[in-house]
Amino acid sequence: MPIPTKIPLAELSRGELEALTERLLAENAALAQAVAELRAEVARLKGVKGRPAIKPSGMEQGTEPQAADQDRARGAKGRKTERLAIHAERIIKADAPPGSRFKGYEDYLVQDLVLRPHVTRIRRERWLTPDGHTVTAPMPVDVVGHFGPELRRFVLFQYHQGQVTVPRLVVQLRSLGLAISKRQVVRLLNAGQDAFLDEARDVLRAGLATAAWISVDDTGARHRHQNGVCTQLGNDHFTAFATTASKSRLNFLEVLRAGYTDYVVNAEALAYMRQRGLAGPVIAKLAEQPEQRFDDEAAWLRHLERLGLTELAVTPDPVRIATEGAVWGSLKAHGLLPDTVILSDDAGQFALDHHALCWVHAERLVHKLDTFTDQQHAAQQFVRALLWWFYADLKAYRRAPDRRRRWQLRARFERIFRRRTGFVSLDRLLQRLHANKEELLVVLDRPEVPLHTNGSERDLRPQVIKRKISGGTRSEEGRACRDAFLGLLQTCAKLGVSFWDYLGHRLGVTGAEAPYLPDLVRLRSVPT
Repeated sequence: MPIPTKIPLAELSRGELEALTERLLAENAALAQAVAELRAEVARLKGVKGRPAIKPSGMEQGTEPQAADQDRARGAKGRKTERLAIHAERIIKADAPPGSRFKGYEDYLVQDLVLRPHVTRIRRERWLTPDGHTVTAPMPVDVVGHFGPELRRFVLFQYHQGQVTVPRLVVQLRSLGLAISKRQVVRLLNAGQDAFLDEARDVLRAGLATAAWISVDDTGARHRHQNGVCTQLGNDHFTAFATTASKSRLNFLEVLRAGYTDYVVNAEALAYMRQRGLAGPVIAKLAEQPEQRFDDEAAWLRHLERLGLTELAVTPDPVRIATEGAVWGSLKAHGLLPDTVILSDDAGQFALDHHALCWVHAERLVHKLDTFTDQQHAAQQFVRALLWWFYADLKAYRRAPDRRRRWQLRARFERIFRRRTGFVSLDRLLQRLHANKEELLVVLDRPEVPLHTNGSERDLRPQVIKRKISGGTRSEEGRACRDAFLGLLQTCAKLGVSFWDYLGHRLGVTGAEAPYLPDLVRLRSVPT
């Protein structure tokens, strides 16, 4: 029988309560069935099975200003052949009748590529001295192993920039007439590359010491048949990669340390510990110790054990927070990230110090929101239109910052993200994004900081392609070389340096020239 809805539950009999419960359970089951049917219908209309593939929203391209007609006109293009070096000339005679006057030549350039093995036999003299000893002439200083610098450059270039796999590279070289094995190719790629590894490390240090901002991102990686993560750091002047086993905040701090191994307890480290909620007595105990710098992880952990921190079973973990703080102190002690903004996609491990968030990822959350009614869809599209309009104005502000405009944009942010549409999921999302206000509006105080992490995603594509076509790495030197050479490759591209010339110069190829990349990164980072 129907139960009056205004009667308090305490006044209902047991039978009436059981009837009410049964009715509510039936209504709940009917609603669950309706939701399942609606989800299936949405999936059918989208033409997908399982998880739908959401297309990019297009906010970045859609908010670009329209170029004027005069700006669209193509400029005069210089002749590409003007910079070519002429290696040979052929003169073609003309069948001219008697009495003709010679009027010079009509040039026609033919570009070709010469790929052939060049084998040099080095014959070192041997002499037998009167006292019975053998004297052999020393090897030339420019000879390193059985493979010359041009071959080593070709192998590195094909593997890292050409994305050629090792088996195909072996086939290429053998087809050209070289006697080489797969093991020897792997050695050419990984062995004896300390100079390149050091330069890649110095590029990262130079970038972190001078950059006004860096953008960061990560992607999956495989090493020794285990899943890991490849972290990218960079800006308009440099790129660096680091493949590690985890994506924790401590791991990100280790990547930012750029090869330094010490742990430092200084003012910056103590401030980090306070921010992360480490107990005051623990911070005081660390601060009052006479020893404040530790050479490596083993020395640091022994110090924490002497202080009794390893015995504390509390939350947050004092060892982890103290270690993160000491690594952060090391960063600051070495002059890294002096006033640098870290731009990310809102992954928690990247939220350090001056932090900015990507607007494209923020709008993508609204774009991907599932709607089930016309009212919900209309609310979603209206909010997206407001976001696109606001994003276009932020881009205009970056080009021409204005103090008055800054406060107007802050007020507009409040109106957009405090709006309530009646669509519960959308309203909760707007509330969540509003909580990130300061990180989303960093650009108002630092106009040089980009509004998105598209640069990081572009930088990661070669790593993703390499993972797909070559799988993972098997040795520590293989992992280090893959990260270092891909970082150097992209840094060369950003600095306008030919990677082919760069490899040639570092390997000692005659005629190849390339500047020292860390110096160029520092030079480009100086504000004009």
